[in-house]
Amino acid sequence: MSYPLTIAASAMRDINRSAILEIIRRESPISRTAIAKTLDVSLPTVMRIVDDLVEDGFVRLQGGTEWSGGRRRPLLEFNADGHMVLGVDMGGTKIYGALSNLGGKVIDELNIGRHGTQGDDSYATLTTLIDTLLASPRLEGRSVRGIGVGVPGITLHKEGLIKWANALNWKDFPLKAKLTERYQMPITVDNDVNLAALGELWFGAGQNCQNIILIAIGTGIGAGIIIDGALYRGSHEASGEIGAMLPGSEFLGKSYLDFGALESVASGTGIAERARVVLKSRRSPADLEGLASEDVFDAARQGQKWAWNLINETVDYLAVSIANLTVSFDPDLIVLGGGVARSGDLLVGPILQRMEGAIPILPKLVVSSLGLRAGVMGAITNVLHNTSNFYVVHKLS
Repeated sequence: MSYPLTIAASAMRDINRSAILEIIRRESPISRTAIAKTLDVSLPTVMRIVDDLVEDGFVRLQGGTEWSGGRRRPLLEFNADGHMVLGVDMGGTKIYGALSNLGGKVIDELNIGRHGTQGDDSYATLTTLIDTLLASPRLEGRSVRGIGVGVPGITLHKEGLIKWANALNWKDFPLKAKLTERYQMPITVDNDVNLAALGELWFGAGQNCQNIILIAIGTGIGAGIIIDGALYRGSHEASGEIGAMLPGSEFLGKSYLDFGALESVASGTGIAERARVVLKSRRSPADLEGLASEDVFDAARQGQKWAWNLINETVDYLAVSIANLTVSFDPDLIVLGGGVARSGDLLVGPILQRMEGAIPILPKLVVSSLGLRAGVMGAITNVLHNTSNFYVVHKLS
């Protein structure tokens, strides 16, 4: 049985600290007096917490000054360069890692495409990437506050345990424990699409939003759901597994194991497989084997009818799923990410047209502005949250 949480004095201070840090991050440069008025917190409380944030390297004094009737005080700004974070997006076909400051400025990055590894070999590839970035001369002696890793599968984020990542063949894999033992610094591990959603919230299209959904369409399909500024995880940490959605009654009564119904028709893998069926009698086996979803979109742009038919069907499936998400969560914003989203010019408009009139309110639907970096930007956010006792508080009305 779960019980309501109570707030100790130390937790209350962390709540105020989180709010003050966030307003400085968003509104720099800003004065202590403006922070106190905006948050309805006493000026002495603000001053004490700001002193701590300056000491911890999250905030620095800016050249301008404020005057509150006494002595002049320097304005405050978020110290983006105060800490570095190493973020990794651990995909089934590629691994991308980056070193960034807390403001999302990437100073070095490494992309390992089509690594083709599974099990322990995937872990070895991950550590090779991390070792390479930690040895980067661009760090210039600056310390790394932590490492954040996003993994394509169901992940128990507190334990850092990968319950199941089919693309990597990881089952009950203790990733956080292994990385902590190796690197001796704070490690965060989470679902890759959850991190991409956090990345959009802090650094991308979702800035200043409180309720967003990031839909990643690539090898598979998944969603990161943010409600009231915090990730929604579900009772089994399996929320957002929308690749298993049934986008029509024709999918009922069938068995889908590692690859869900929606993924089978609308993911990059599903689109390519459907194209192979259509083109089976027209192309050589070698050509069919190398066919990718990008080829289908390119063929549609060239006016090839078979490709347009496939894209239109894909739009139908995605429109049904996005409509269901919209009426379920009423988000401020829905962001399309992943490799297939690079063809957003053929998706966004048609999806919205399909939904018009069918649901009460059309969502704001955009393509990710972060692209490949979304997951890494989310890893940066996640490390900051988990190493600074960050709170997101929602008052019930």
